[in-house]
Amino acid sequence: MEKNIGSLRDQALKRKERLKALREKQLHGRQQEDGEPEHKKAALEEEEERERTEERHKELKLRNYIPEDEELKERQVPKAKPASVEDKVKDQLEAANPEPIIEEVDLANLAPRKPDWDLKRDVAKKLEKLSRRTQRAIAELIRDRLRGSEEELARVVGAVQEDQRDSD
Repeated sequence: MEKNIGSLRDQALKRKERLKALREKQLHGRQQEDGEPEHKKAALEEEEERERTEERHKELKLRNYIPEDEELKERQVPKAKPASVEDKVKDQLEAANPEPIIEEVDLANLAPRKPDWDLKRDVAKKLEKLSRRTQRAIAELIRDRLRGSEEELARVVGAVQEDQRDSD
């Protein structure tokens, strides 16, 4: 915390130096034009002094010191009241005793309706390949039967034709 305060002070001092340099630059420019630098320079110095005192008061927070000055009494921080330890302990005990998880979660909603849905999902691609192969095999069997029946038909037709020739 001390590092923060030190760095803030350094930044404030650098800022003040830049402002002072800028004001001096403006004054020198006006001095050449107007010819009244002393009056304005005094006014700017008074204004800077007021800003410095205001910044010091802004940083000041009185916690343990009771000031007599009215302006400083406004900067006094009110005394903090300690929180009830019993309430904090009760809250921690309530937080430490969680309710059983099983009562909160309905297992029927989590379980799939069909226990084999994941198996069907994993086997679907393999079943597609097998169904294509099955269709091809069925088509081949049908073709074979048709070829066999054509041969039988040819024999029957040939036998019928021979019977007709014999009977003629």
